Amino acid sequence: MFKQFIEDAKSIAQRDPAATSVLEVIFLYSGFHAVCFHRIAHWFYNKNMRFIARFISQMSRFLTGIEIHPGAKIGKGLFIDHGMGVVIGETAEVGDNCTIYHNVTLGGTGKDKGKRHPTIGNNVLISTGAKVLGPFKVGDNSRIGANAVVLSEVEPNTTVVGVPGRAVRRGDQKIVPSIELDQIHIPDPVAQELCRLKQRLESLEKELLEIRGGEPEGMKTNPVSYGMVEECELEMGKEITDDETL
Repeated sequence: MFKQFIEDAKSIAQRDPAATSVLEVIFLYSGFHAVCFHRIAHWFYNKNMRFIARFISQMSRFLTGIEIHPGAKIGKGLFIDHGMGVVIGETAEVGDNCTIYHNVTLGGTGKDKGKRHPTIGNNVLISTGAKVLGPFKVGDNSRIGANAVVLSEVEPNTTVVGVPGRAVRRGDQKIVPSIELDQIHIPDPVAQELCRLKQRLESLEKELLEIRGGEPEGMKTNPVSYGMVEECELEMGKEITDDETL
């Protein structure tokens, strides 16, 4: 277990640009402390010493502001940055080398027994204020945007934003968001949908003009509108087509 603590600290020091040394992580990072407390509490939980396990987790919550149920399964190299307000439920599972920011909830829905919390894959980045609720899988290398509310399964290599969360596949581009830590340059599905509507409107206007044999009296074409789609594509950084699936 001590060896795992050192590996966790090294992983955090490598990924956080604010960390100056592994010793700084060990002594000063509340997210690291919360994970260490959890690994001890989880050991007691597996030995069926539930009261001691819960006592340790509540003590950790008091000291760090991070609440991890002792029954949760945490993989290697979890980086909880800042961490205040993070809640991880009893049946939640977190894969290797994930990054979680403050005010994130990995929660359940309802009072059902058994698996009721999400399973997070490897190399997943969960941004500030995100809520992932329910017993489904978030695929490897996925990214959950700030304040997103995710209520259904997320496929690998996918970015999810919005309320409720909407998934945007990033093509075949392979990324490691938990290492990259980029929470800004992510696709916006709402903006993409607006661009598609503008593109469809432009196409219908052109067809109407062709059918009528020219521009009818009183119907003036807006010269700016025909460049709107191209501007959208430039803003989104990708080509938008009618048959593209969110």
